Amino acid sequence: MKRLKSHTNKVTTIAFLALLLLCFLSSNRSYSQDDPISEFEKTLSTLISSKPIQYASIDSIIRDHTRDSIKMKRLISVSKANNYLEGESYALNALGVIYRNVSYYEQSISTHEDAKTVADEANNTELKIVSLNNIGVAYRRMDLVKPALDFHSKALDIARSVENPSETISYNIAVSQNSIGNIYLILEQYELASKQFQKSLVIEKKSGNRLGLAINYQNIGYAYEAQGDLENALRNYKLSLEYNEQIDSNLGRVICYNSIGQVYIKQRKYTDAKVIIEKALEKALQIGDQFYIASSFINLGWTQKEMGELNASEKNLKRGLEVAKQYNLNLSIVEADKRLSELYNETGNYQLAYTHYKESVDIEKTINNDRNLRYVNDVIIQYENEAKNKEIKALASENQIVKSKLERNKKIFWYSMLALAIIVGVLVSLYRNRQLQQEKQILTLEQDMLRSQMNPHFIFNSLNSIKLYIINNEKENAVYYLNKFSKLIRKILVASTEKENSLEDELETMKLYMNIENIRFSNEIDFEIIVDDVINTANIKVPSLVLQPFLENALWHGLSSKKEGKKTIELHVYRTKEDSVTISITDNGIGRVEADKINRDKLLKRKSVGIAITKARLTNFSKSYTNDYNISIEDLYDDQQKAIGTKVIVDIPTRSSILQTA
Repeated sequence: MKRLKSHTNKVTTIAFLALLLLCFLSSNRSYSQDDPISEFEKTLSTLISSKPIQYASIDSIIRDHTRDSIKMKRLISVSKANNYLEGESYALNALGVIYRNVSYYEQSISTHEDAKTVADEANNTELKIVSLNNIGVAYRRMDLVKPALDFHSKALDIARSVENPSETISYNIAVSQNSIGNIYLILEQYELASKQFQKSLVIEKKSGNRLGLAINYQNIGYAYEAQGDLENALRNYKLSLEYNEQIDSNLGRVICYNSIGQVYIKQRKYTDAKVIIEKALEKALQIGDQFYIASSFINLGWTQKEMGELNASEKNLKRGLEVAKQYNLNLSIVEADKRLSELYNETGNYQLAYTHYKESVDIEKTINNDRNLRYVNDVIIQYENEAKNKEIKALASENQIVKSKLERNKKIFWYSMLALAIIVGVLVSLYRNRQLQQEKQILTLEQDMLRSQMNPHFIFNSLNSIKLYIINNEKENAVYYLNKFSKLIRKILVASTEKENSLEDELETMKLYMNIENIRFSNEIDFEIIVDDVINTANIKVPSLVLQPFLENALWHGLSSKKEGKKTIELHVYRTKEDSVTISITDNGIGRVEADKINRDKLLKRKSVGIAITKARLTNFSKSYTNDYNISIEDLYDDQQKAIGTKVIVDIPTRSSILQTA
């Protein structure tokens, strides 16, 4: 074991020196410009001359250079020389992130601790919080839960104590909450973890931080995956990948590719999983992040095992395990050992299967022992309690203000209630008055309708015709028409008490009416009612006696002045729309133009108000239906444009708006 550790340290040292050499060479290339002062030196000069203390202000100037370790070391040196503590702390944090991203966690932690010391000296709250959170992230990457939580907790404590937090502090609150969510994941408290990530997500959305959104969607996906909800997990992983694509983060792509690949494995989509995990491995090798190099090798080996490619699987799992041990990545060691144990169990090599299984269990115990879990749980509970206590104190301080407002609001409330009662009373009064007016209007229309139907001339002429039959000793005709007349009068009187009746009754009444009127025309009018088979007249409601004015017009304006030829009236009931019934009344009379001429020449003009009343009644009737009524009149002509009659078309609605709402 000592020899292996020594070898590991040598490899780490060589890799670290190689990284510094690479950064130095790239730095030299960037500085080899024709201008005596490099672009970065100009930026540095601008920063030092203004010496901003806000993190966001420093970041806006230096952000494009933070991935270059040589430039950050140059910034540290210049900041020290100019006693610019904020610039020095910012550069130390940026350098620590560079070390973390290439898996030099100890150097990363040490550099962030230096950044925290300088931030304390400068008394800069933002940089303190940033430094503490960066230390916590490095410890989390090393799977050291306890110190990670300690530093994130300190960062969150300081951030919450700030009354008017800046965007940087709000963002770091989101980072701390995200980390606490990750701790909940370790405790397998997935719903609690999701709540923390959702809190963090709100802050990230508000600030428009796409990196933060990518991280939180990734973590929410992991919580869903751990609970077996693979579809929601995949949806959130893909959302995270979208944001990583937008910010062009190779590290983010590696994380998302691996997560999506794991879901595909669980869905048994092994080919898809292999393709995307190979992409993850390629990107991880490019950026040199050993944590995700190890994860990618392990996931690739797992996929190959499921596909039956056992030799390739063993090779990649061993490579993942080797990298994980080299960089002390305990969770990756556990994962690699478990997959190797499963592999050797399938190939019948039970001794190796047991060895790897035992190693995974032993290391897992060191990560998740009861003492650590209790500690983490206690700290989280303490945090939540402190947050609640702060909320209680804030509420208590507002209580007095609320009390005074409450007294004032009580008076406003009662005055408002009184005003509201008066307004409601007025509205009810107006509504009732309007209702009464409508009822009066309807009653007036019904009375007018009854007067129209009970026209004295019609009654007198009908009785006169019956009397003529009696005088001429035509007893059968007299009795027949007297019966018809009595039935019609009875129907008219019954209809006057009802706003509507069935179309079936209406057609029967119109038949009686035409029979009586036909007496006066010596029975020479051929009246026919046609009802399409699809129409059920018993189920259709229409206003009482709504068709009589149209038939009366057809008789007295269309046919009464026709001197020769057959006289016909056809009443046709059919449908053109689902929510209405169409009734057409067609006569072969002289037409409206000739009828108007004759009417103008008469000394005693016949005043017809039936159509106007009918329209008003149809308007009231249609209020309870989904659509309105429609009346149209067509003048009929032959090929020589000679008038050959009139056609009235009435569309009556049939679908009730009350039934539709219900």
